[in-house]
Amino acid sequence: MTDDTPDAGGPDPGNARPDGGTGARGADDVALDPWGSSTVSDYRKLFDQFGIERFEEVLEAVPDPHYLMRRGVIFGHREYREVARAMRNGEPFAALSGFMPTGDPHIGHKLVFDEIIWHQRQGGDAYGLIADLEAHSARGLSWAEIDEHTRNYVLSLLALGFDPEEGELYRQSTNREVQDLAFELGIEANFSELQAIYDFDGETDVSHMQSVVTQTADILYPQLDGPRPTVIPVGPDQDPHMRLTRDLAQRMRSFGVREAYASFELEDDEREVVDQSYDRLTEIADNTVTIRAIDAARLIEDGEEAVEFKNRDFPSDSHAFAVSARASAQKRAIAKLKNSSKEPLRPRVRIFDRRATDEAFEALIEAVEGEKRVYDNHVDTFDLSREAAEELAREVELDHGGYGFRLPSSIYHRFMTGLTGGKMSSSVPASHISLLDDPEEGYEKVKAATTGGRETAEKQRELGGEADECPVYELYAYLLAGEDDEFAKEVYEECVGGERLCGDCKEQAARLMEEFLEDHQEKRAEWEDRLEELDIELDSPRKR
Repeated sequence: MTDDTPDAGGPDPGNARPDGGTGARGADDVALDPWGSSTVSDYRKLFDQFGIERFEEVLEAVPDPHYLMRRGVIFGHREYREVARAMRNGEPFAALSGFMPTGDPHIGHKLVFDEIIWHQRQGGDAYGLIADLEAHSARGLSWAEIDEHTRNYVLSLLALGFDPEEGELYRQSTNREVQDLAFELGIEANFSELQAIYDFDGETDVSHMQSVVTQTADILYPQLDGPRPTVIPVGPDQDPHMRLTRDLAQRMRSFGVREAYASFELEDDEREVVDQSYDRLTEIADNTVTIRAIDAARLIEDGEEAVEFKNRDFPSDSHAFAVSARASAQKRAIAKLKNSSKEPLRPRVRIFDRRATDEAFEALIEAVEGEKRVYDNHVDTFDLSREAAEELAREVELDHGGYGFRLPSSIYHRFMTGLTGGKMSSSVPASHISLLDDPEEGYEKVKAATTGGRETAEKQRELGGEADECPVYELYAYLLAGEDDEFAKEVYEECVGGERLCGDCKEQAARLMEEFLEDHQEKRAEWEDRLEELDIELDSPRKR
């Protein structure tokens, strides 16, 4: 999904620093607001604060990666490995992103257009949606304005290479399946949750909140035809939507799957503690010994010298080991282990009931083969891997009318800096280049752009330019160099080496931008007469 006003920031993508580099500009704190004007001051903070993974770690697994991936413009992801695996193996996967039609499409939106089109060409089912309900509720645009912008977004997406015969274009307001799914997802969401994520308050209108749930339905929409890996290319400001959708997708599942050691439950951080202790106990115990919970507790608490398999003294009062909820994962794990002191520790995979019908749960019990233990609300299997258990649970769920959603993946690209420096904004025409701009106007905007050059040509030759801080260099790396990595690298190295002066660099970029706009608008014109062939309602039937 993308807003109409991408934020500023981002170091040199041509120098491929997917860790976020040091050149990002903006506020000191990371604040991700899908509708606001927040900026990301340091992309590295997103890895720690929001659990976004570095894209460089998965890059080698991607067949023929897009140049935005190679140059570090796409810097982060959530579970993209599943999509890359499907791509490599020729298995079904999907890519979807949405566009809020509040203004003209511009070069910031082209990043998302390109990402959707690339995934389509890699064999994925591609979806491009118009977030018109969001535009109407969150931005207050009239339906007439929305219709005009919708036409322009669709034309640019087609002109850049989206294949409507192999993909799907739709509007939120006319897709009944999306609206029905949003209704079901809304049952699992509540105001307190939306308030915490989006800072909604008593003044937030209900339609705005409804548009949020509709976006979660958009993200899961490709899986209504069957669960499959699905990637959503977005800017990091849209990550709140991804986190909410992943939570709701889990809640919609009939079953959940997790790893366990005994009848009691462990939180993720507690499980890591028990994992380590169990692995060590298997090393120091012989095969005839039954490893029990008290052994792990003593190993964690007092070390190996406290573990005595022959003379184990089991506690009798479990309440004596209660600990505060604020205690560390280690203390919480010790308390649970001591409370179940005599119980053998044995790794197993637990399939638990989230919202399954009685019939579905009985079918699950029957479907789990091999050694198992059945409880009121879960089944423990000792022979299935977690992956096999997840697939089995999904199969049973689908057989009994469930959705079987896979958690959607996402990739995150850097924001483009405005041509005037700072934020790129549709409300500041000089800061961005619209895909509808006259080619000559695009040329002039680039010529007038702020650069990362020095005060004088002499200093530029002596010290080199600051390409990492240059909006014009970003144009080369994000758009103008296209697939030619060597050209992007050459521009960068000539700049920082002092060989390239800003006047000549801007002239070259301006000419390339002019050529791009001429070509793009010719292709838009070719599609203009074919819009009626598309299976998308361009004129809204709603009241103005």
